[in-house]
This record gives sequence, C-alpha cells and structure tokens, in this order.
Amino acid sequence: MSQDISESEVSPSDKNITEVDLANAHEIFLSGAVPKPRERKHPILPIDGERNVLVTSALPYVNNVPHLGNIIGCVLSADVFARYCRLRNYNVLYVCGTDEYGTATETKALEEGVTPQQICDKYHKLHADIYSWFNIDFDQFGRTTTSQQTQIAQDIFWRLYNGGFILADTVEQLLCEKCDRFLADRFVEGTCPLCFYEDARGDQCDKCGKLINATELKDPRCKVCSSTPVVKTSEHLFLDLPKIEPQLTEWFDKTFSEGDWTSNAMGIARAWVRDGLKPRCISRDLKWGTPVPLEGFTDKVFYVWYDAPIGYLSITANYTAEWRQWWQNQKQVQLYNFMAKDNVPFHSVIFPCTCLGTDDNYTLVNHLIATEYLNYEDGKFSKSRQVGVFGDQAKDTGIPADIWRFYLLYIRPESQDSSFSWTDFVTKNNSELLNNLGNYINRSLMFLFNSFNGIMPELHLTDEDKRLLVVVCRELQGYTSLLEKARIRDALRYILNISRHGNQYIQGNKPWALVKGSDAERERAGTVMGLSANVVCLLSVLLQPFMPAVSENIQQQLNIPRDVNVITGDGSCSFVCYSTVQYR
Repeated sequence: MSQDISESEVSPSDKNITEVDLANAHEIFLSGAVPKPRERKHPILPIDGERNVLVTSALPYVNNVPHLGNIIGCVLSADVFARYCRLRNYNVLYVCGTDEYGTATETKALEEGVTPQQICDKYHKLHADIYSWFNIDFDQFGRTTTSQQTQIAQDIFWRLYNGGFILADTVEQLLCEKCDRFLADRFVEGTCPLCFYEDARGDQCDKCGKLINATELKDPRCKVCSSTPVVKTSEHLFLDLPKIEPQLTEWFDKTFSEGDWTSNAMGIARAWVRDGLKPRCISRDLKWGTPVPLEGFTDKVFYVWYDAPIGYLSITANYTAEWRQWWQNQKQVQLYNFMAKDNVPFHSVIFPCTCLGTDDNYTLVNHLIATEYLNYEDGKFSKSRQVGVFGDQAKDTGIPADIWRFYLLYIRPESQDSSFSWTDFVTKNNSELLNNLGNYINRSLMFLFNSFNGIMPELHLTDEDKRLLVVVCRELQGYTSLLEKARIRDALRYILNISRHGNQYIQGNKPWALVKGSDAERERAGTVMGLSANVVCLLSVLLQPFMPAVSENIQQQLNIPRDVNVITGDGSCSFVCYSTVQYR
C-alpha cells in the first residue's frame, strides 16, 4: 500500500480529551509494566512465533567516499528502522556491505594506479569507518568480493539456466581501439538520448534516472582516454524477464496489497511492467567481477546489477552458515529494503525476477522504502565532481555525529526531493534541537538537581498532569504508527511535539516560583518536575533510533538502566512511570 501521509495522522493531540482518557492514562502510568529488552546474541536467526525482520540498505559502491545523500538514502534510514525494531523487541537482523565488483571499481583502480582489490580494501575500510562514526549499528557490514558471493551467484545462475530463463545473444558494444577494451557501463560517458544530459553514464543517466545502453549515448567518449569508441559485436547472456513476468505480476499484486512500499517505489515498479519487460543482459566483458561459469562465456563476469543484490545473501552467509533461514524463508521473514529511488528497478523487478526464476523459495522484499533525492544547496550532490558534503568531511567539522543524524533525518527526502543547506542546518539545530528539545531536557534535569538534589519527588497527579499523560501517549502512538511504516522523518516530528508539550507544561506551572512557596506549593513543584523527568526518560528512549549517543547520555544523567529501552504495546503504546529516575 502507498505511504502518503494524511492530515488525521498529524492532528493535534491535546484535543477532545475525556475523563476516561485521563483515568486510563493515569492507571497505565502508575501500574504499567515494561518487558526487558531482547538480548542481542549473535548469530541472530529467525524464531518461530516471533516477528522476524530482515533489514537491508542498498550496498554502496566501494569506489568513492559516500556523501550525505548516499548516507540518508540507505544506511542511515535503515539504521533508524532497525534500531526502532529493537526497541519494539522484534527479532531483527540488519545487513549491509560494500558493492565491490564492476566497472566503477576498475575505473577507480585505473585512476589511482592500483589494483581493483587494493581499491576495494581501501574504500571498504573508509566506508566502514564513516558509518561507524555516524553510529550506524549493523549486525553485519560485509563486502561482495568473497567466495560465498561467487558460490551463491553462480548457483542462482545455474538454477536460472537450467530452468530456461537464460538467453544468449549477440549485442553491439562500444570498443575503445586506443585502450583495446570494450567499454562496459561506467567506462563510457556521453549525452543521454532521452534528456540530453551531457555526462550520462553507459548504464544510467544521473539526471533523468533512466536506464540506458552504452550504444544509445550520443557523442560517446572513453572515460579512460577520452577518445571516441567504435561499435563492435560481442556475445552475452540475458535474463529472460518476459518469461518471468507473469510470476512477477502475481507477486506484485500480493506484495503491493500486503506490504508497505513507498509510492515512488510502487510507481517505478509498475512503470517497468507497464512498459513491457525485455531480456536484460547479465554479463560484461570485464575481468573484475564474479566469473560466469558457463562454457563459452568464462572470459566474462556477471553484470554488477545481477551480482550486487546477491551480495545481501552472501554477506549474510559470511555472518552465519545458517543464512538460508533468513533468505529462503518467505513465510517467517519480513524483508525491508532501504534505498534511493534510482535503485528501485533493480530491487523491485530485476532481483525479484532473478529469485522467482530459481524456484528456490527465496525471501522477496515485502516493504521497499525508497527516498527521493537529497540535493546540495541549489544543485546536486556529485561524487565525481566533489560537490556536497561527504562523510569524512562531516566528521572533520567537529560537529557530533548525532547532530548530523538529526538534521539529515529532519530533512529526509521522504516524499519529495529536499536540499541540504548550511544555513538551514544551523537554523534547525538552534530552533528544534536546542531551543525545543534540548531546552526541555536541560531545564527538567537541572531543576530536579538544583531543587531536589537529583532525587525523584513523590508524584501527586492532578487532572492537568493526567492531561499531559494523555497528550504524550497520543504523540507516542503517532510515533510508533509511523515508524511501523518506516516513515522516519514524520515520526521525528512526534518526538519534537512531546518536548514542545513538555515546555508548555513547565512554563504554565512555573515550578521555579512554586518551589519557593509553601509546603503544598513545593510539593506541586516536585510533581511537575518529577513528571517532566519521566517525560525526559521517555524522550531518551524515543530518541534512541535517531540520536543514539544523545539518548545514552541522557540515560546516564538520569541514572536509569538500559532496560528502559523498550516500547511495548499493540500500536497504542503507553507512557509508564519510571519511578527510579534519579538525576546525577
């Protein structure tokens, strides 16, 4: 189903509060029980009767430093969702890794004068270090240059071949006579035949996003030597997508109705089928890649977009020998794919067709979560042109990773393109993070420390206090209902709503004046600040997927155990009292 937001989901939470609402919120707050967090024991495997969630983020190319658009489009979004699933005590596995084969790697190796393996080793570590700094909490961050990748990719190929889903055909390719090589994919650039962008690649145009063949480029040029290539023929292997199309269409009907696909992902997938599927070439005249095992084609490697999604399987196989429990278990496992929209055709059509053609019960994506594009100021991020903010540069600013996480998630291009702006970065940090959220947390804890020696006062709740409980519960319900659908940016607003209500609650009660008054007024100040400290504790839990280091810091200040990091309930999750809150 599509994920367009409705007005009812963001309606004010402080309206139409009844006496029953007040009584229920009060009862749950005082007596509600929260289970302990699930222990994270590796290897994590599916469990009968549990909600088993498999999370992947599109494998980043290993040939360059990831920029902020790459980070929000795949690994950061998936990290937030995986962390949320852990808060809900779901049985979740989050895998990712670097995509290391193909022309992008060979091209980079030529540029730097080293071998492709050296490029992969260098940039795999660079990616891993950047994601670690961004607090991305993978269960496994691997790579595609492994023996498991070769074994699984070739096994899938043989099943497709034996099932009659592989075709051989002669194709025209561009040959650089100066370099004496066929120019597959990223070894050639030229003008897009559809939108006339002058720097389109030989496999896809970065401007219009359309997939193209290198021979379709206008004014092609070799990326290595800039000479004009000539057209020659070469025999290649194709996946017979039209033959698998009936199975794909049947699967579409089921997964679109039962799963949560972003509207752009669903639209792109439907457009591919509507336009008619064509056989798709899965081999390339390269040396760096998974070898094609078929006689007569052993001098070729698999095309990266046949090979790369299989990386999810091989990375999991490097994590556990029981990888099939995740990847050949459609009945027990819910698979979430996170990516930017340019990756949708491969994950929604080509890879599912690959899996369907094997007839081997592979786990197919249930929920495909695709972002639009994050732009930079008034232009586009570009790795090749070094335009934008890159992961290593973000680290070098000295700004903590959680601040970057907050802003990227706040402007996440969830339903339309958005832009990173340095001015807006500062503005949002000051207005939302510091003046709203930070102000509420700081004033609550400092008042508790200064006026009550950091000890939780006894709570004597009035209807006004219970009203705050109801409002917080409603915001919490909005937070969980959105994150269940991986609508991450909108869910963050509910955290900010809670702190906004908290600030209004403190401002309305003026505990700084009450604490100086009579015993009854001091008791009232204690209730206001004790309840506020409990709201802060809840905020620390809700922030955990978004700002994990900030969340941990708040909980250390509150002197509360990590056992609080659970959100329970059936979707109407409730706010319970953390009576052990003690500021230090």
